[in-house]
Amino acid sequence: MLAGNFSARAYSFFDTLLWIACLNLLWVLFTLLGLGVLGAGPATAAAQILVRRRARGEAAPLLKSFTREYFANFVRANALALPVMAVAAALALNWNYSSGAGDLMSQLIAAGTFVAAIFLAGVVCYLFPMYARYELPLGQYLMTSSRFAVRHLAGTVILLFITAAAVYASRALPGLIPFFSIGAWLYVTGWLCDRFFTANDESVAATAALQEADMPVGGSPAVALPAGTSTARPTQQGAPVG
Repeated sequence: MLAGNFSARAYSFFDTLLWIACLNLLWVLFTLLGLGVLGAGPATAAAQILVRRRARGEAAPLLKSFTREYFANFVRANALALPVMAVAAALALNWNYSSGAGDLMSQLIAAGTFVAAIFLAGVVCYLFPMYARYELPLGQYLMTSSRFAVRHLAGTVILLFITAAAVYASRALPGLIPFFSIGAWLYVTGWLCDRFFTANDESVAATAALQEADMPVGGSPAVALPAGTSTARPTQQGAPVG
């Protein structure tokens, strides 16, 4: 029995590693297909949609599903990603300019830029997992991700730590980038965010139930989504996800 359980867990582990490696390769190829800037957003959206499906135990051909989600979300994902890229580029330029100067004002600007970059990184960790789970008006994703990053600081710190670890590993071993590091980051952050969102949804539902029963409700870090939000993003078979 123990040997059987070990074999099953070992198979699941190595199957997941292979799936992550294939996801990494697809992300790189489809990002290049969109010439980098126009490919990263749709590739990330497709990857997070597939990560969420796998976390739910839904099996689907990876290449076919990735291709379909990439093109289906090309416009919306770019509308979501390009402003974030523009802000990130502006922060990087501002950091390069101000960090090299020696005066006090430049150092204060550099410190503020660094804090803003950390906050943006935390928001981005939630952004595409939220896109994969919820049907929101396009303009609400960034705002809701920002609120979630602030209200769920423990989860945000975990995601930032994972991001820093992925960046460190990629810089130490650049050969991981085309084969594993991006896919691993997408998988781990997507899996964690889906758990965070599930806990948040349950907290919001419990708070709403208490309010309907006219019972006192204590302070809760739960983030209520905008009215009319749907958690039903169609799967390959058209079944609701979430």
